[in-house]
Amino acid sequence: MSTPMIEMHGIVKTYFEGKPNALEILHGIDLVVQPGEFVSIVGESGSGKSTLMNLIGALDRPSKGSYRLDGVDVSHASDRQLSEIRNRKIGFVFQNFNLIGRSNAQKNVELPLLYAGVPARERSRRAKELLELVGMGQRSRHKPAELSGGQKQRVAIARALACEAPLLLADEPTGALDTATSRTVMDLFHRLHKEQGKTIVLITHSPQLAAETERVITLMDGCIVGEEKGGAYHDG
Repeated sequence: MSTPMIEMHGIVKTYFEGKPNALEILHGIDLVVQPGEFVSIVGESGSGKSTLMNLIGALDRPSKGSYRLDGVDVSHASDRQLSEIRNRKIGFVFQNFNLIGRSNAQKNVELPLLYAGVPARERSRRAKELLELVGMGQRSRHKPAELSGGQKQRVAIARALACEAPLLLADEPTGALDTATSRTVMDLFHRLHKEQGKTIVLITHSPQLAAETERVITLMDGCIVGEEKGGAYHDG
């Protein structure tokens, strides 16, 4: 058996721990995602999706339980270690794109490579390649304000791929997009999954989008309450 990409056991997340207003958001999450899986996590607002995403993405630590990401223990990592793990292991795609307004598409995609110490020429080559991959090669000199929502999201996906992280974590990536543009973005995720073998975790409130993934995990009140097979996506 290969090492799971995500392996969580007994994950509890409590805010204001030890104080009278302590609030437990996640109540013992067990979640295993294998390399190359395309999984969705669904739930209503307040179900704990965002908290779980922050833990999966090594943006926060669990209060209790164990979490290994691609074989690396994240549960007790220092801030510096968490930062390194994020940079090497995870590509993030967010609902609001998180692009830098003053930088063009090319520079936005290059940014993670700059942080990783990649030389300028290689950064430029890789960013151009990725923008072509997501169909944005002709828009490389455009700034975010000059792009549509779907175009911004495709640039964000290219940026998420820059450091060749094995895991893509997409948090409501189509939430700010119309139906047709959402379709384009989801088709791109399916392509990356199929052609590049990316492990993708999609956080969404949309049952329709979730049904396209291989496995649908339902979160309610901080607990996993259901899991079902997806796979409703048909290319073309």
